[in-house]
Amino acid sequence: MKKEEIRNLLKQKPSEVIKVVMFGPESTGKTTLSQQLARHYNTVWVPEYARDYLQNKWNNERKTCEQKDLIPIAIGQMNLENDLAQKATDVLFCDTDLLETKVYSKEYYGSYVDPLLDEAARNNDYDLYFLTYIDVPWEADDLRDRPLQREEMFEAFKKALEKHGKKYILLKGDKKTRLKTAVKYVDELLKKKKNQS
Repeated sequence: MKKEEIRNLLKQKPSEVIKVVMFGPESTGKTTLSQQLARHYNTVWVPEYARDYLQNKWNNERKTCEQKDLIPIAIGQMNLENDLAQKATDVLFCDTDLLETKVYSKEYYGSYVDPLLDEAARNNDYDLYFLTYIDVPWEADDLRDRPLQREEMFEAFKKALEKHGKKYILLKGDKKTRLKTAVKYVDELLKKKKNQS
């Protein structure tokens, strides 16, 4: 695939909906929160494409993520997001984004990030990030592999948001507490948008 083709596949399509990203290390409740918020606002949420892609790879080849998988994963993620943005009501909840893929690339592959992934991670735009803290129990599965480096991974995600100047809210506590906090901030975004229109 040519560079320009990849570049186009990693771009967000224009959309009027508010976009909110769950962001943070593995096993910190991002999927649960995405589902809860989508239910609360009667809208759709964007699952993490990498989970199906890598589960498939593990089932078929007994291999985990390799550097060469990152661009296909990123393309799959953006395809899902662009598709679901057309089906969302007022707000779209994303279980992940390309900045998260960039963090994993840096942490797992000796600081290497594909320039096209880096460009898309910087250019794609979201209204708010919820940074999920590591105060929920670790849940093992075929793909999760850093139970002893949760603090280190959390710091990497936090630094990425700060470095890229992303607006974020730190979410701590149990599921109920996190949902309540998240709803408060999403309501504010919806109110602001209504007032502007």
